[in-house]
Amino acid sequence: MTVERGVRLMAGVMVLLSIALAHYLSPYWLLLTVFVGLNLLQSTFTNWCPAMPILRAFGLKDANCSVVK
Repeated sequence: MTVERGVRLMAGVMVLLSIALAHYLSPYWLLLTVFVGLNLLQSTFTNWCPAMPILRAFGLKDANCSVVK
């Protein structure tokens, strides 16, 4: 798994978790969904997300964008 896929996986899990917590505990958990969405939005412009260094520390590698011929 690459860092980029890890970020998407983590974002999806966090969104689903916050929706479940908002349903069962408190609607304030939806703020977590907003935070995740804003981080994904800023990462489209900066190509960096706060989760990336954490995932690299766990051993995930960056995607190789070169085309193999």
